[in-house]
Amino acid sequence: MNSELIALGSRAKKAAASLAVVSTAQKNRALLSIADLLEQKSGQILENNRIDIENAGANGIAEVMIDRLRLTEERIAAIADSVRKVVDLDDPVGVVDNGKTMPNGLSILCKRVPLGVVGMIYESRPNVTVDAAVLCLKASNAVILRGGKEAFRTNAVLVELMREAVEREGLDCNVINLLTDLSREASTQMMKMNGYLDVLIPRGGAGLIQAVVQNATVPVIETGTGNCHVYVDASADLEMAVRIVDNAKTSRPSVCNACESLVVHKAVAEKFLPMMAKAFEAPHVEMYGCGETRRILGDGILPATEKEYAEEFLDYKISVRVVENFNQAVEHINRYTTHHSDCIVTNDFQNAQEFTARIDSAAVYVNASTRYTDGGEFGLGAEIGISTQKLHARGPMGLRDLTTVKYIVTGNGQIR
Repeated sequence: MNSELIALGSRAKKAAASLAVVSTAQKNRALLSIADLLEQKSGQILENNRIDIENAGANGIAEVMIDRLRLTEERIAAIADSVRKVVDLDDPVGVVDNGKTMPNGLSILCKRVPLGVVGMIYESRPNVTVDAAVLCLKASNAVILRGGKEAFRTNAVLVELMREAVEREGLDCNVINLLTDLSREASTQMMKMNGYLDVLIPRGGAGLIQAVVQNATVPVIETGTGNCHVYVDASADLEMAVRIVDNAKTSRPSVCNACESLVVHKAVAEKFLPMMAKAFEAPHVEMYGCGETRRILGDGILPATEKEYAEEFLDYKISVRVVENFNQAVEHINRYTTHHSDCIVTNDFQNAQEFTARIDSAAVYVNASTRYTDGGEFGLGAEIGISTQKLHARGPMGLRDLTTVKYIVTGNGQIR
């Protein structure tokens, strides 16, 4: 393991231990200091972000991905506001989940405690740098961040400012750490930091997440990849369906809760697909369709293959499948979903109930856009990611998911 990782791991472990006795009030003061300093130093942040964006453009990164990287005064203000919202959230550390007194007189309490040191490997989005740091801090964890090289200058200044802010409030600045070695070797070594990291959370595209899942020896919480579906049922309100699909696809196509796949019941396909194609004209959404989709909409629709049905485009692209019946829709979605967010548009109560029972995803929607899968929209405050697995957390991960439990057992001399 390289020397930077060993140094970061050692400092982070020590800092995490120091947080065990830090009060909620002191953590909140540190968070407010972070929010204030980010706004005060917005010019410095924007200058470094401008250089990152110029480099990204020179390296041929697509504009839709550059948008994930771009900061503005408004976006910095929104990030600072999200930090202040974390201050208002209840501190999960020390909360007693349950307790009981045994027949032998032992008192057993199950309390929430920090995970310890959290590692984050992620791509592009500078807001993740701040979200991860402040959520970990509020839950009394230290964090080691490894962002993408395209956002390195932005991430570096954000971390520098956050470390300065927490140190002003008397906390160890090493509760927030950034890995500056962006080589593949260092990233792979970070996945194997047993003894330093308590958990590793990847956040980004399918390639990054699979690389972490396949190479890590520390515990991993798999997040993020979103091949999200919207199924338009035979009984759907078609105008509502157009609005939902349009929002889910085009409001921000580069995020993991955007719709990537459209499934349509054959009973409404002849009417609905031309309506949808018209809505997609202005944002220039490229459609990949099955044979029936191409028959209805014409050869301007590109043929969909297994590759398109399985792909998280993160772009103005969508796959389309016309199905014979409800069961075929469920089978198609469960075959290609990444278990993130899937939706049915229907006026059939029974189909809605069966869809929510049979679709194996972290968030299942009835008559609403998949874009709502978000910690803030779910009332959790900021999120550290969307877990698409079933252990130890699933769906938007808020503060509580950054803790584990400890049993506190008190007796008066009992022996076994």
